[in-house]
Amino acid sequence: MAKNYWLMKSEPDEFGILDLKEVGVEPWSGVRNYQARNFMRDEMKKGDEVLFYHSNTKPPGVAGLMTVASGPYPDPFQFKKSSKYFDPKSTKDNPRWFLIDVKFKKVFKNYVPLDALKEEKKLKDMKILQKGNRLSITPVSKVEFDHIVKMGS
Repeated sequence: MAKNYWLMKSEPDEFGILDLKEVGVEPWSGVRNYQARNFMRDEMKKGDEVLFYHSNTKPPGVAGLMTVASGPYPDPFQFKKSSKYFDPKSTKDNPRWFLIDVKFKKVFKNYVPLDALKEEKKLKDMKILQKGNRLSITPVSKVEFDHIVKMGS
């Protein structure tokens, strides 16, 4: 089965690439967008490569790499009333929200800011660069992935 490539966003003050480096493997919890959930639940698989993107920071950009470390499973926070991710419509028999585990791979030598991504002709079709795209998880092509890895090296 062919490997897929992804870009996943996180706010570094909540959970950044250095946090992932410290813990090694982490559940990617709290996703509450159906399309992003569907990517995790239906398309991501163990071994897929992921660009770790720092959002809501100055400047936003790609900080490093991780891999998908598990298949999908229900996000436990949807069931916890005390969680900001609690969903009263979700049940253990019929969960609405799923997650995958991610594994640290590498911090880029060179942080790749969003403005630098926008300047690259090879990246002009990337979902993250499309006007109005705010998804926290987007697929990327192997060409886009390899080009960004080269920019970060």
